[in-house]
Amino acid sequence: MATVIRLARYGAKKRPYYHVVVTDSRNARNSGNVLDVVGKYDPMQPRDSEKRVILNIDQVKAWIEKGAKPSDRVYKFLANAGLVAKKPVPNQTKKHLQSEKTQMKIKDKADKLAKAAEEKAAAEAAAKAAAEAPAQEASAE
Repeated sequence: MATVIRLARYGAKKRPYYHVVVTDSRNARNSGNVLDVVGKYDPMQPRDSEKRVILNIDQVKAWIEKGAKPSDRVYKFLANAGLVAKKPVPNQTKKHLQSEKTQMKIKDKADKLAKAAEEKAAAEAAAKAAAEAPAQEASAE
């Protein structure tokens, strides 16, 4: 029998409340044939609330040692509780980035602005040097 640790939905319509249960993987979500209730999850609570996720850590450890596999959501709860290692975040797509053509335009514009700033700084330095040169000649005489 393949056991899993997963969420079973309870609560009213639009007011979800979940029990973290250990059950056979072939059972329906709310079949009632649960082996053990090891915690509760209330998504209506604030994210930083202690009442949002309540786990009986000893029972969870015991079931994991017996071979129970947590679902993805329960795995995240266990990782936040420090019972299992966090899974690495998969590589995200690059759809949020602008197209290559737009990126090239932005880069060209930035290069032009940088070049203009350099030329302005060079011109100011030359003007400053030119202004200091007659003052040095006058002080030398």
